[in-house]
Amino acid sequence: MSFIQVLDKGYVRLVNHMGSDLSVVNAARVSYAKESKELEPKDIRLLQFLAREGHTSPFRHVMLQFEVYAPLMVARQWWKYVVGSAHMEGTGDSLEGWNESSRRYITEEPTFYIPGDEEWRSKPANSKQGSGEPIDKEIGMKLTQQLIDIIELGIQKYEEALNNGVCAEQARLFLPSYGMYVRWYWTASLQSVCHFLNQRLEHDAQKEIQEYAKAILELSKPLFPYSVAELMQQHTDTGQE
Repeated sequence: MSFIQVLDKGYVRLVNHMGSDLSVVNAARVSYAKESKELEPKDIRLLQFLAREGHTSPFRHVMLQFEVYAPLMVARQWWKYVVGSAHMEGTGDSLEGWNESSRRYITEEPTFYIPGDEEWRSKPANSKQGSGEPIDKEIGMKLTQQLIDIIELGIQKYEEALNNGVCAEQARLFLPSYGMYVRWYWTASLQSVCHFLNQRLEHDAQKEIQEYAKAILELSKPLFPYSVAELMQQHTDTGQE
């Protein structure tokens, strides 16, 4: 499996990957001029040790590349991990790439994330961010329709601007932004991917980005089953779930 649909119109696609659990093991063993040909129990114990003790550089020798199609509000949360990857404490991990489609160059049909009637959430009771219980369905129906009306008006004005000869990079100002789907390639080391997962699978992470994190985890686990298990185990051991 290399493709998972997320939300109403989004998806995550595994484009490529480099390495395996064995690659992580051999990156660690090179200090002693040793190499394993097959993954053995001693190698799995080494992976456990590396993750447990925070010796994370070997996990940066394997890479994953994804294509993601998500609302802009998700993309901008995700982007923080690219900006911060070179400054992650104790990692120095700058092997992370992000290339995003731009409406400066293309005028493909705008697509938007529209929550269903029962998908609107209330504000949380004890926090300034996040969300609480679902909003009453009748209110949700009104909100969904209001959002559709705003989107349709924005698209109408966007198309009018293009038809009047306005450049694409300015015409896009008429499009409602946060719910608009954008497409990008994300290439990152396994350590960076698991760092993202450990934070965005938290119960208090925004629900929409949680759904994308679940897809990333599902696509990553078969490629690096032992490494992902150990790096994610650190998440559960510290009581952050």
